[in-house]
Amino acid sequence: MEAHGSGLRRVLLLSFCVAGIWAAYIYQGVLQETLSTKKFGEDGKRFEHLAFLNLAQNVICLVWSYIMIKLWSNGGSGGAPWWTYWSAGITNTIGPAMGIEALKYISYPAQVLAKSSKMIPVMLMGSLVYGIRYTLPEYLCTFLVAGGVSMFALLKTSSKTISKLAHPNAPLGYGLCFLNLAFDGFTNATQDSITARYPKTNAWDIMLGMNLWGTIYNMVYMFGLPHGSGFEAVQFCKQHPEAAWDILMYCLCGAVGQNFIFLTISRFGSLANTTITTTRKFVSIVVSSVLSGNPLSSKQWGCVSMVFGGLSYQIYLKWRKLQRMQKKKKA
Repeated sequence: MEAHGSGLRRVLLLSFCVAGIWAAYIYQGVLQETLSTKKFGEDGKRFEHLAFLNLAQNVICLVWSYIMIKLWSNGGSGGAPWWTYWSAGITNTIGPAMGIEALKYISYPAQVLAKSSKMIPVMLMGSLVYGIRYTLPEYLCTFLVAGGVSMFALLKTSSKTISKLAHPNAPLGYGLCFLNLAFDGFTNATQDSITARYPKTNAWDIMLGMNLWGTIYNMVYMFGLPHGSGFEAVQFCKQHPEAAWDILMYCLCGAVGQNFIFLTISRFGSLANTTITTTRKFVSIVVSSVLSGNPLSSKQWGCVSMVFGGLSYQIYLKWRKLQRMQKKKKA
């Protein structure tokens, strides 16, 4: 009975994590699309200062992680010092900025699909730089994802969707998405290096360090440089309180979503988190298509199926590899 109760608690906790991640990031995606396409106020102005979202997100997550450390930290030392995150902070600042900026040129579903192809630059870097050899099923996954994204990009976007974009330019939009992926790859590698050097570093330490440097860099970019648009963004929010509220909710969704991700990884492992976030992206595309009133064509849905079929197969391969490793440990 005790084992049964423990199993039920794990199922309920996993369901809680799934609901938290889906709710936070799907709603954040809706808000992100709204902020990039909506016309605010009687004057019908768009919120053009999308880079400001990164600064706002950094500040909220910085405060959130500081509170979590004070509430839940055991007071232990040995974690990575705050200054070690400076280089990862640069790429983590530039990468998301490019991803958000891409929404001026391509639709939200197109951006989600493009960012789902993270495995492509990872495999290219691994093969060309480090000489890593990949299996045929891994190349099949990459082919499905790359083919789906490429075909989706080549298919004609509806005129109704294009009219909602600030500056339609598909090649530039997809280029920004793939640069975002490249910077994300460097950020992840640097974070892994930091945690390897400082094993006592926990998730809240990483969140605090990354968002501290992100806040510094974005403050300089938005308010310190001659062409910074920070003051214009603040003025826009004063004139259009609805936009300010959407930005606050966008940031809170990101902070809450990170909490559920850290909880999932700590209790169920990174594979479970990958599965949840991958399925969430698919649901985000469905929700965006329904709410925006711009349904995807049958060919576009075929491309979406190709991408998530490849991602699902990749998750299955990881699950099989994990099972084999656990069997070896038991033997």
